[in-house]
Amino acid sequence: MEVNIEQTWKDALGSEFGKPYFASLVRFLHGEKDAGKVIYPPGSLIFNAFRLTPADRVKVVILGQDPYHGPGQAMGLSFSVPDGIAAPPSLKNIFKEISADLGVTMSGSTDLTPWARQGVLMLNSILTVEAGRAASHSRIGWQEFTDAVIRYLSDNRSGIIFMLWGNYARSKKALIDTSRHTVLEAAHPSPLAGGAFFGCRHFSKANEILRQEGLDPIDWRL
Repeated sequence: MEVNIEQTWKDALGSEFGKPYFASLVRFLHGEKDAGKVIYPPGSLIFNAFRLTPADRVKVVILGQDPYHGPGQAMGLSFSVPDGIAAPPSLKNIFKEISADLGVTMSGSTDLTPWARQGVLMLNSILTVEAGRAASHSRIGWQEFTDAVIRYLSDNRSGIIFMLWGNYARSKKALIDTSRHTVLEAAHPSPLAGGAFFGCRHFSKANEILRQEGLDPIDWRL
C-alpha cells in the first residue's frame, strides 16, 4: 500500500505507521487484493486527502464515514467523485445547500479537489472499501488511524472548523477540544435524512468564522 502523504502529515503521524494495528491493516488489504477482490479507492488515492491538504494548512474538516463503493467513484476525499462520474445523492444535496446558503450556481463539477487545496480536509473515517460492499472495511483498523488524525489536529492546531454531518460523524465530537475549535453539527446530507441537512448553512457560517479569524474564506463554488 502506497502511503503518499504530504510531509507535514508524515511528521505528525509517523508513529502511527509503525504501530501493530497499521501493519495488520496493510496485511489485510494485501490479502484481499491477492484474493482478487476489488478495493476502492485505487491504492494511489487512499491517502489523497493527506496529499492535497497539509496538516498545517487545515482550516475546515468535513468528516465522512467510508468511501463510495461503486466503480470510479472513490477518490480519497470524503463525498467527492471525479468529474464525469454522476454526483451521488449526498453530494447533490451538499451542492443544493451551498447554492441556497451562498446564492451561487454550481458548475456541475463533482471533484472537490479545489476545496482540498484551500485547506478543507475531506476525511473519511474509513479509508478503503470492497467494491459493492458498503462499510466492508469498517473493522480493519482505519478508525484508529483517522481518530489519531482528529486528535492531532485538535491538540496541535487551533481555530479549525469541524463539520460533523449525521450521527456517525457527530460521535467523533468527543475527540475534539471545543474550547480550541468550532464544531458545526447537522443531519447527514443523504436523502435518507429526509432533507434535515438543508438549512444548516455550514458553508456561510464557516466562512464568517474564518473571516473573524483573519483568514481567507473558502471559495465553495466549483
